[in-house]
Amino acid sequence: MKSKIAVIGSGISGLTAAAVLQDTYDVHVFERNANIGGLVYCNRPDDVLYHRVGGHVFNSKNKEVLEWFWNKFDKEKEFVQAKRNAKIFYKGAFVGYPIENFLYQLEVPVVEQVIKELIEINKAGIKQPMSYEHFEAFLQNTFGNTLYELYFKPYNQKIWKTDLSTVSMEWLDGKLPMPNILEIITNNIIRRDERDMVHANFYYPKSGGSQFIVDRLAEGLSVVCNKPLESISIKENKITLFGETFDKVIYTADVRNLPDIISADKPFQYENSIKQLRSNGTSSVLCSCDVNDLSWLYIPESSFKAHRIIYTGNFSYTNNSDVLKKSNRSSCTVEFSGICTKEEMIKELALLPGNLVPIDFNNEQNSYVIQDHETRKIIKAYKEYLAPYGIYVLGRFAEWEYYNMDKAMEAAFELKNQLVNKKS
Repeated sequence: MKSKIAVIGSGISGLTAAAVLQDTYDVHVFERNANIGGLVYCNRPDDVLYHRVGGHVFNSKNKEVLEWFWNKFDKEKEFVQAKRNAKIFYKGAFVGYPIENFLYQLEVPVVEQVIKELIEINKAGIKQPMSYEHFEAFLQNTFGNTLYELYFKPYNQKIWKTDLSTVSMEWLDGKLPMPNILEIITNNIIRRDERDMVHANFYYPKSGGSQFIVDRLAEGLSVVCNKPLESISIKENKITLFGETFDKVIYTADVRNLPDIISADKPFQYENSIKQLRSNGTSSVLCSCDVNDLSWLYIPESSFKAHRIIYTGNFSYTNNSDVLKKSNRSSCTVEFSGICTKEEMIKELALLPGNLVPIDFNNEQNSYVIQDHETRKIIKAYKEYLAPYGIYVLGRFAEWEYYNMDKAMEAAFELKNQLVNKKS
């Protein structure tokens, strides 16, 4: 008889874990909302596809994840391979991304100062990224103070809404390219386009957006929606929730809620620290826009509240309604860090390029996790505390890691290996 596992949450993390474990365990997925998908949930207001949080695409460096994913999907028939064409909206103009490779598009005095600072940094000796004490020091000492003040500081402060010196470097490991002065100068001289660089392409469903992915992953699984988790009772090596008994629980929801949900026989020493983990929500507005060839537009200047525009209408032709196609319009999502009112977002649209017309709005209370210097230590200790009870945390808001889709899948595979090896 198979051991019984409850998976809390039907986002990418929960559904991947359920899918990779269903051959070994009797897996049951519970979702608090009426729809599956979590942060990658999409719908179609006015028949225009709306990524209600972000704009999720797929690619991976992990061979195991790639093989598993493409065994579930037909790459040629069900996906398009798109080229990333990102820009930065700066002083009313479109500058190439990443900005350090497109210095030649900036004013001459700015370019001269940036190059001077990069040369000084190079002479002093390039340090390993993880050797910096915090995120601010890394940015200043990798790109120089001019680029930091012009782009990196205002853009990152918009997203994280916090003092960057309090943000740990650990969360960056493996997430960003680490350029050197030779690469920067070479890219500017030969005018190397971002789309010619490694990881400048991605895969995207021909129809349905990221909702197509979660719907496929959910096929063959036991998934129950409208099931908010209120309590977990642990007694005699059995875990009870929703009136059922389980051998193990995989929790992919907000870890800050877990201490108040679990009824265990001993307290966790960092319980208050878990509850006080920091995050930012996002607000977004789905818009129709002028036809363009962009995929992302980053907006660093503080005079704008929005921090990026995601041109999802360019990801797949089916994302746009027939009405938009006939009127030679496309669609995009304008995103703000934090919670904004509809009135604030509408006012912002008039300041942005593309003749934006709102279609639908969304507020997400939590989407960006913020790590400080203690976060990973606290989460590691909590995992060690929960494991003997048969409870495992997984995913962006359970592990407090800024996972993209592929990294969430990778973490699910790591948990599967941990559970299967333990069982063996």
